[in-house]
Amino acid sequence: MITKDMKIGEALGVSDLIAPILTKAGMHCLGCPASQMETIEEACDVHGIDCDTLISQINEVVK
Repeated sequence: MITKDMKIGEALGVSDLIAPILTKAGMHCLGCPASQMETIEEACDVHGIDCDTLISQINEVVK
């Protein structure tokens, strides 16, 4: 289960299916050092993405 308070790097380690979802949502710097320290919620705020919707999409794919 992916949560919005998980670090991006941590979430990416859960499944290879997560990176394409984040990229499609507009998060293109998944390999940058900030992704290891930034939560999904923080990244959503920066990119203007609805975090709850994104988390739902991710969990639907990885379940």
